[in-house]
Amino acid sequence: MNQLILVGRIVEDPELTVLDNGTKVSTVTLAVKRGFKSGENNQYETDFFKCTLWSGIAEATVNYCKKGHTVGVKARIQQTHFVQNEKKVFSYPEIIVEKITFINKPKNQEE
Repeated sequence: MNQLILVGRIVEDPELTVLDNGTKVSTVTLAVKRGFKSGENNQYETDFFKCTLWSGIAEATVNYCKKGHTVGVKARIQQTHFVQNEKKVFSYPEIIVEKITFINKPKNQEE
């Protein structure tokens, strides 16, 4: 099973990109606090995850979310390969969002 659940805050305002074929895509970075305290200061550490959103999910996120909003995502991890001159250069895991839940926004943001 390939399923990932993340709850975190959006790091910067999402932007929508329309590809040549008309497909809509957005990439957001989520700041996700770890569930335990660690380190010398006994504080929560934060991980940053770059997530790719497609089509309606991308459009809704751009329309309703801003930097600082808390969201939950259900996603899958996909291994993406970068090919240059017919030779595989490198590969990396990519988080593909399948569902997003808008949880809340910072209290200091206006409607």
